[in-house]
Amino acid sequence: MEFSVPCSFLSIKDSSGPFAAFSGSQLNSRPIARPTVPQPVVPPYRVRTTPLTMADWTPSSWTTKPIKQDVVYEDTKGLKDSLEKLQKLPPLVTTQEINNLKKSLKNVALGKAFVLQGGDCAELFDYCNQDMIEAKVKLLLQMSLVLIWGANKPVIRIARIAGQFAKPRSSPTEIINGVEMPSFRGDNINGFAADAESRKPDPSRLVSAYFHSAATLNYLRASLSSGLADLHSPLDWGLGHVITPSIKEQYSRTVNAVKDALRFMHTVGIDKDRGVETADIYTSHEGLSLEYEQTLTRLMKTPDQTSAFYATSAHFLWIGDRTRQLDGAHIEFFRGIANPIGIKIGPTMAADELVRLLDVVNPDREIGKVTLISRYGAAKIAQFLPGHIAAVQASGHVPVWQCDPMHGNTQATPSGVKTRHFTDILAELKQALEIHRAAGSFLGGMHLELTGEAVTECVGGAAGLTEDGLAERYTTFCDPRLNEKQALELAFLVAGFYRQEEEA
Repeated sequence: MEFSVPCSFLSIKDSSGPFAAFSGSQLNSRPIARPTVPQPVVPPYRVRTTPLTMADWTPSSWTTKPIKQDVVYEDTKGLKDSLEKLQKLPPLVTTQEINNLKKSLKNVALGKAFVLQGGDCAELFDYCNQDMIEAKVKLLLQMSLVLIWGANKPVIRIARIAGQFAKPRSSPTEIINGVEMPSFRGDNINGFAADAESRKPDPSRLVSAYFHSAATLNYLRASLSSGLADLHSPLDWGLGHVITPSIKEQYSRTVNAVKDALRFMHTVGIDKDRGVETADIYTSHEGLSLEYEQTLTRLMKTPDQTSAFYATSAHFLWIGDRTRQLDGAHIEFFRGIANPIGIKIGPTMAADELVRLLDVVNPDREIGKVTLISRYGAAKIAQFLPGHIAAVQASGHVPVWQCDPMHGNTQATPSGVKTRHFTDILAELKQALEIHRAAGSFLGGMHLELTGEAVTECVGGAAGLTEDGLAERYTTFCDPRLNEKQALELAFLVAGFYRQEEEA
């Protein structure tokens, strides 16, 4: 008998307030001209009449394509120096770790495991500190424990951490106190302070992003190997004081059930060689800044001893809903890397376009290579998800299906503050489970914006946060996040859906 807790083999190996809601026009798409680090010769851009092949691809071939969400650096010499510096620095993650994740995601695509992906909407350099890293990791571990119990499947943990700095914007500029200035694009691009100098894109921030990512990864690895994730003592993780009594009682029952299973494993010797003192957590971020990703893309050995290009900035990268154009720079870059990748899909994605996109980024149809991250909104998921599932099933592709119940449910309060309602988030997740089940498909995971801090950014949940309470601790520099109470409650409720499904 094997108890499916995936807890062996350390694999850590992605005014002046928050962003204004729903403002501005789409950033312009334009071919780019920028200084680049030395790369192999790239064939000239042309209209293709034959299928794309890897012979057409290099880490810099994306520069021949039109790009959305481009960043224009006035300091071209500084950009060149920063990119050359980055290209000399070591990888942040290893190919063994990346390939371990690919194997795990294949099981997810086949319905044998579940993915929990979560973290900040936009990381800040200031988040690179012990308390915030530990709080995030503890929360993901607690949530995964609950989901293992509910879904009766291994849970693959992927954190939005150690690189989730850059953010797409609906407009390149914003009005602050009556003055138009560049929008805040993330700590790796420009500063948040509302002045022209801070908002100017600074290429040295790309190097800072690397070192902040490296420091975060270093502490993440060290803390996990030191017993932070020891499942023999989950009640010592230190979040009890922020959990409401009813959730604490549920959590304690779940923990006791898992501890009983762990004690059984220990008694019969199942855990002797595997260890239960650590857990796999992989890193991820949106691959938005292609200059940065290019410098950390390296030709490395694959498991079959051939070679492939790996993006070594994180284990898992995804393409946003705003940058997934078939002829665009981001798709061109992503089609060439060996990492598992994600693609955000929403109401604007046509079913036939989705299949063409999968054909481009995964021509060999590797099972689980691509994760489709749906973000429709609770009011629209029933309209669009069934057609997308049917088209993908007919195509023969077998991706991981993941639900992002956050982005499609963002709304503004009467005073203009961005928020999300817990009931909408839960409703989209529940509908996703039901739609996949009806289609003979698998919902493989959920993708959440969350924090281990006691913020007040999303309304609802067991604590009953209202719009009037948002100002109490609204600290996000981007989109609203679930706090630790709301995130853990969501895990319990999703686990309950699986339990009900199993008992039906």
